[in-house]
Amino acid sequence: QVQLVESGGGLVQPGGSLRLSCAASGRIFSINTMGWYRQAPGKERELVASISSSGNTNYADFVKGRFSISRDNAKGIVYLQMDSLKPDDTAVYYCNADIVRYSFSNPVSYWGQGTQVAVSS
Repeated sequence: QVQLVESGGGLVQPGGSLRLSCAASGRIFSINTMGWYRQAPGKERELVASISSSGNTNYADFVKGRFSISRDNAKGIVYLQMDSLKPDDTAVYYCNADIVRYSFSNPVSYWGQGTQVAVSS
């Protein structure tokens, strides 16, 4: 079994910061791209940021300059540092990872259970 467990969500005032973490566990050979998505009420899930195993990053335009994604390959953890938060950032944030479970298998996409981020005064 493979699990992705997120933490770090919560309520924050506009302009504040939060740091999300997502840890992968289970039988894992390697992890390719890891990323964060979000879904606000009544909206589709959208990509926030992603990072490859070599550290190449990709950000949605709406978070560029405010959010930063990083990862610890040895621990199988991906982080999302969120600064200058806005009410529009309110959503459930989901971790995603493309995981190779065995040396001979193809990567499979896994999702975390989601963590709520609320930005409000």
